[in-house]
Amino acid sequence: MMAESVLAGLDPEQREVAEAVQGPVCVLAGAGTGKTRAITHRIAYAALTGVVTPQRVLAVTFTTRAAGELRSRLRMLGAPGVQARTFHAAALRQLTYFWPRVVGGEPPKIIDSKITLVADAARACRLPFGRTELRDVASEIEWAKATQHRPEDYPAAVAKAGRKPSTEVVDVARVYAMYEQLRRERNLLDFEGMLELTAAVLTEHREVANQVREQYRHFVVDEFQDVNPLQKMLLDAWLGDRDDLCVVGDPNQTIYSFTGASPSHLLDFTREHPGAKVVRLVRDYRSTPQVVRLANGVIGQAGRGQAGPGQAGPGQAGPEGRGLELVAQREAGPEPVFNEYDDEIAEADDAARRARKLIDEGVPAREMAILFRVNAQSQAYEAALAAAGVPYVLRGAERFFERPEVKQSVFMLKAATRAGADAETDGLGLIQTVRHVLLGAGFSDRPPEGAGAARAKWESLAALAQLAEDMAADDPQAGLPEFVAELEERAAAQHAPPLEGVTLASLHAAKGLEWDAVFLVGLVEGTLPIIYAETPAQVEEERRLLYVGITRARVHLSLSWALSRSPGGARHRRPSRFLTGLTGRAGTPTPARADRTKRRAAKGPQPCRVCGRPLTAAVERKLGRCEDCPSELNEELLIALKEWRAQVSEEQKVPTYVVFTDATLQAIAEHDPESVEDLARIPGVSKVKLDRYGDAVLTLCGV
Repeated sequence: MMAESVLAGLDPEQREVAEAVQGPVCVLAGAGTGKTRAITHRIAYAALTGVVTPQRVLAVTFTTRAAGELRSRLRMLGAPGVQARTFHAAALRQLTYFWPRVVGGEPPKIIDSKITLVADAARACRLPFGRTELRDVASEIEWAKATQHRPEDYPAAVAKAGRKPSTEVVDVARVYAMYEQLRRERNLLDFEGMLELTAAVLTEHREVANQVREQYRHFVVDEFQDVNPLQKMLLDAWLGDRDDLCVVGDPNQTIYSFTGASPSHLLDFTREHPGAKVVRLVRDYRSTPQVVRLANGVIGQAGRGQAGPGQAGPGQAGPEGRGLELVAQREAGPEPVFNEYDDEIAEADDAARRARKLIDEGVPAREMAILFRVNAQSQAYEAALAAAGVPYVLRGAERFFERPEVKQSVFMLKAATRAGADAETDGLGLIQTVRHVLLGAGFSDRPPEGAGAARAKWESLAALAQLAEDMAADDPQAGLPEFVAELEERAAAQHAPPLEGVTLASLHAAKGLEWDAVFLVGLVEGTLPIIYAETPAQVEEERRLLYVGITRARVHLSLSWALSRSPGGARHRRPSRFLTGLTGRAGTPTPARADRTKRRAAKGPQPCRVCGRPLTAAVERKLGRCEDCPSELNEELLIALKEWRAQVSEEQKVPTYVVFTDATLQAIAEHDPESVEDLARIPGVSKVKLDRYGDAVLTLCGV
């Protein structure tokens, strides 16, 4: 391949990157601006012009997926010998190679999880930690090691950083010290230790450093805003006194500060490397102008009154100290949609309905994503998508029913069922029984302070408690056996074909990905920004998290929030502060939202069709009447409907509730619809279900 052909098709800024083949280079690349294209063409152009030898280039990424993509693109561009690895993979390769020469003896065993060793350290310190506390302590040790703080420095470092671990700081420091002692005694090495030891070998053994620096003369580091102090120390050891380094990053996408990552290395690059060439990529080829406009609006409000990543401040007067404003390159598309709901269940149901509609319009399910702030939010969307017949796949998190705390809770609920701890038949008994069992699994009425595994565990258990409340509302006669059976059915329905479903993911897990349609859900104060984001810096990182979510969308973008957690609850929630003043910038509220708001204001709560009392309970709204109001029930029709549902459930291999819930079948039997229009007016009969089952149901009704 000719060198000039590598430059063909690049935009002016991408070409500027490709032609900057020597010296320190800083590429500030906004979301969707083709950064991978720019840096791979830079490496290939340098190799094809003879400036570099491919085998002497080390491209460092943060994920094996990204490293594989770099290698694949470089092979196609005629530079197959370039080494593209993660920090850890590169360090392990070098450490393994040089170990016999500089250390000798049995090399340490690499551990991929700290939990077991942390548990041993906690026992040695006589601290009775459960699995949740062990995971939180392991995360704190990872943060301390990534930011280069020893056990004795940890308490002061935590205070300075404004961290609020769920475990006592003094106890974390004790376990951290014992962890390090046991690790050395057992000849073990964790991932942080691997980087640290590799840097130490290069620093202390000149002959090793010379050999590595002879092998790798040119460096490229992607996602440089996410580099932590330990990774920066290793990079400096690789470089020595040279400056043939190209870094690529976006300060607006700094979302991993809680793990020790720091954008300061990117923001201060020209200070550390005077005369470095800075290129800004701002042409967004991913998203429509409407999506880009909203993204710019969100990030444009960042750091008002203070400097933060992406904004000029003290020591950030260089080009990298100014935020990137994207310029859309795609044709216009639909305006982002802003939706407000009474409760989370309604929010999830409508997201599933609109996902189904997009699929019917030709958007593949794999090109859609529902993104949320915390993994525990996934449960409502798993259930809603299953009920709507929409396949889905979870990314970046365990499936809800595979989480340890959920597995434990289901086991305890089954044991309680076998022991005869059944609920009373007034609905309230089921709720109380389930909450009592969950208390034994660590549930509490109030969520724990701070972030980490403790909060994630509480959210999962709270979701189970909410599920019991929903079931009691739908069926006041339900007891614990029925609830356990419901859990088992829901767990079985979660297995969606891989890559062929709507992606459910946290905003953090969505980084680096993109879809045609994105639903950003749960955008309320206390969730985004998360409740434990207290300092201005922490709040701004939450804003950048929303920015990352927005920029995942190519065409369709929906942003939504619910005023209450559960149906009938107090509507005290407020939309995220990050949306203030931006709905107009992204377009006026959609007609669907305006109609819904008008309808709610005009009619108020749905009235009982018998006595006229406002209906609040979910089961009452489905029936259209108070539970104790008289009704005419066609019992023969109800029996026929349940038999038909069981047959459909068996044929389609889905739980019965996916077809229709008991409450919906009862409402059909009470209304005894005489037309498609009558059936469509019954709550629980969506357009999708009307199209799928309407003819069969009306036939049973004698129509």
